[in-house]
Amino acid sequence: MGQDMDMDRATQRAWSWHKQGLDGSLAGQTADQVLGKAGWARSVGGANPYLTLFSRAGIRREQADADVAALRIHELPTARGCTYVLGADDFAWALALGQGAAEAQAKVLDKLDVPRAEVAALEDAVLTVLGSGVEHGPDQPQALDPKQLKDKLGDAVRSLGEAGKKKGASTTLPAALGLLQADGRIRRVPVNGRLDQQRYAYTAWGLEASPLTPEQTRARLMERHLGWTGGATLRQTQWFTSFTVAQTKAALAGAGALEVGGLWMLPVDADARENFTVPKEEQIQLLAGTDSLFLLRRNAADHFADGDGDRQLLSAKLALQADLPDHPIVDRGRIIGLWQYDPGEERIAHWLFDAPTPAVTHRIAEVEAFIREDLGDFRSFSLDSPSSRQKRIDALNQAAG
Repeated sequence: MGQDMDMDRATQRAWSWHKQGLDGSLAGQTADQVLGKAGWARSVGGANPYLTLFSRAGIRREQADADVAALRIHELPTARGCTYVLGADDFAWALALGQGAAEAQAKVLDKLDVPRAEVAALEDAVLTVLGSGVEHGPDQPQALDPKQLKDKLGDAVRSLGEAGKKKGASTTLPAALGLLQADGRIRRVPVNGRLDQQRYAYTAWGLEASPLTPEQTRARLMERHLGWTGGATLRQTQWFTSFTVAQTKAALAGAGALEVGGLWMLPVDADARENFTVPKEEQIQLLAGTDSLFLLRRNAADHFADGDGDRQLLSAKLALQADLPDHPIVDRGRIIGLWQYDPGEERIAHWLFDAPTPAVTHRIAEVEAFIREDLGDFRSFSLDSPSSRQKRIDALNQAAG
C-alpha cells in the first residue's frame, strides 16, 4: 500500500507539473499566454517572474521587459492584495480583486481622523499632476516617483506624524495612490524597466473597469486557480483567494468545479487526470521558491519524495517549512535539490539529494548562463542581496560536499 501511495503522490506531482507547463508544453508561447495558462507570477521585487517565463517558454529578460513596456504584461495588486505579473487580458478583472486591500489601507486614515473628502481631493490632485488620466504615449508616458509626486503636490499631502508612523501611514499619499491604482486610474511602473527591483514611478492609466460582478470575478479567479493547479483542496483555494467560506463555495459552484479525492477540479481536468501518466524521461527545471508550482497552493512539502523532506539545512527540516527558503531543482514535480545564485563566483551553488545525471548538470549550466547574462543576480525579493544569502550559499556548498 505504501508503494501505491507513493506512486499516487508521484503522479499528482507530475500532473501539477504538466498543468504548470513545465514539461515543455508551453514552448513557443508568448509571455501573456504563459501567465494565462500557468498562473500569474508572484512579484516581490525578486527575479521569479523572469525565471517563470524562461523555464516554461525560454523567454529571455529583454523580451519580458519589452512586453512590460508595451503593456502586454504588467505587475498589479490583485488576489489577497498581493502583486503579481499577469497578462493584459486579465488586467481589469484581476485588479478588481485587489480593491479590498486598497480600501483597508484607506481605512487606516479614517482612524487617524483624515476625512474621505481630503483623500478624494488628493486623488484628484495626483491625476492632475500626472496628466488628468491621459498618458503621453506608450513610449514616453508621464511618470513620477513618490518623492517627485510629493514635491509637486505640496500641501495636498498631509504628514500624519508619530501616530501615523505607528500605523504604517506616515503621510496620506500612499493610501491615495493605492486607491487610484486599484481603480486602474494610475499604474506603477519600474523605474529602470526591470521587474526584479522595487523602485517605482506612477503614470496615469485610465483602464476601463471590468464588467464582471464581484461574484463573477470570484468565480473566474476560482476557475483560473483550479486550471493552473490541476486541482486544489478547499483550504488551498482559500489561502490563495482569501475568500470567505461562503464566497469559496459560491465560486466553486460558479466555476463548475467537482470534488475528486479531496481535490476540487475543473471537469475537463478531472477527465484528463484519469488518463495521465508520469513521463518516463527526466524533465529538469530550476525554479524560484515562489514559483506558481508551489505558491498557488503553498504546498512545497508535497513535492518532496519520501525521506527527502526529512533532510535538514541549517538545522531546519525541509518539509516543515511553510515556504521554501532556497530555490528548488525539480524533476517532473519532485524537488530533487536546492540552489542559490552566487554572483561573486558567477555560479549556481546547489545541493542535489542524489548523484547528478547529465540532464541535471546540463540544466543547471543553462540556468546559470541565463542568470549571469540576463539578470546579473537572482534575488528572491527586493531586500535580498549576496551578503544576506551568503550563509545559505555556504550551507548548500557544505551539504553538497
